[in-house]
Amino acid sequence: MEPITRVERGGRGTNLSEAAGPNRSHRRRLIVITGILVAGAVAIYLHFNSGTKQAARGGGIPPLPISTVTVTTGDAGVYVDALGTVTPLNTVSLTARVAGQIAKVEYQEGQIVHVGDPLVEIDPAPFQAAVTQAEGQLARDQAQLELAKINLQRDTDLLNKGVIAKQEFDTQTANDHQFEGTVKLDQGNLDQAKVNLSYCHITSPINGRVGLRLVDSGNIVQANGTTTLVVITQLQPITVEFNVAEDSVPQIMQAIHSGRQLEVDAYDRANQKKLATGTVESFNSQIDNTTGTLRLRATFKNDDGVLFPNQFVNVRLLVDTHKGVTLLPNNAIQRNDNGAFVYLVQPNQTVALKTITVGTTDGNVSEVQDLQPGAVVAADSFNRLSDGAKVTIRSNPSATPFRTPNK
Repeated sequence: MEPITRVERGGRGTNLSEAAGPNRSHRRRLIVITGILVAGAVAIYLHFNSGTKQAARGGGIPPLPISTVTVTTGDAGVYVDALGTVTPLNTVSLTARVAGQIAKVEYQEGQIVHVGDPLVEIDPAPFQAAVTQAEGQLARDQAQLELAKINLQRDTDLLNKGVIAKQEFDTQTANDHQFEGTVKLDQGNLDQAKVNLSYCHITSPINGRVGLRLVDSGNIVQANGTTTLVVITQLQPITVEFNVAEDSVPQIMQAIHSGRQLEVDAYDRANQKKLATGTVESFNSQIDNTTGTLRLRATFKNDDGVLFPNQFVNVRLLVDTHKGVTLLPNNAIQRNDNGAFVYLVQPNQTVALKTITVGTTDGNVSEVQDLQPGAVVAADSFNRLSDGAKVTIRSNPSATPFRTPNK
């Protein structure tokens, strides 16, 4: 059979069998490529389907990594928390006791001073002159007294001999007594002048810290005026005053009456850092009806000066100590509508939800019931945990036993 030839314009023909060859080759390549893609898709599907089936046979969701803590035993303190203010035992505001011009200011602002240290000096010249006058007056009157005593002794001898009358003797005796009184008055004036002179030298009556300078040299001050020359505040020891609710008063009084020395810890404003430890010194004689609180005062040595007057602190008063109780870190304890619970790690590497009873809290641990010492509980990943979940223990420092309080 002859091949069909198509005649085209221009007199040139094209063989149709030759044109169909390239089309068939192109279709074969498409079929091959499509087959390869389908085979790849089937292989990928079978691979993931196989992994899913293996995961299903292995229990579904893989184990959840968690950190754990161990339940221990120890001592837990029972505390009463309160807000307190640092209050100095003594605060002295010195004023002038004599009038005069300030000659010298002998302290530095913020200086630590001791009893007898010089602080301010008032011009002593007028008061030194008054002392000199009083001494001269006393010396003159003492001389007159000596003369009166000599005359009295002479008149006594003359009276015994009957030379003078009794009236003259009595007059001389009265003169002697009068000069004795004058000498005593002069001595008092001299002592007063010396006291006024000593008031010119103002010294510290207590150990403490002076405040900022309030007066300068050259100023005139009045006796017993309202101008404060210097303020001294005692810092060691120092006290903290705080109020506790009346519901806590019976427990506190019971501890005090038993003879115990109640310890008080002072924390910073953020209630994170412990500043100092002291003891309860005294308490008010009655509860404040307006606030329903009792005011207590604790004393701190404050050797390092960390407590400062009028500083705000958080107070923790230790009223009792529970010995040998079961302890658990607070971060392992969870709460819901039914109360407190933990996730107890089982021997088969699953967790079981365990309801517990929480007692007193001491720092970062709490006294708990319904748990045995040595039990291991989950410490994190609570948002992903559930009762019966499979877990694996993560190796990290949080899994080590925690430090118990009062140790």
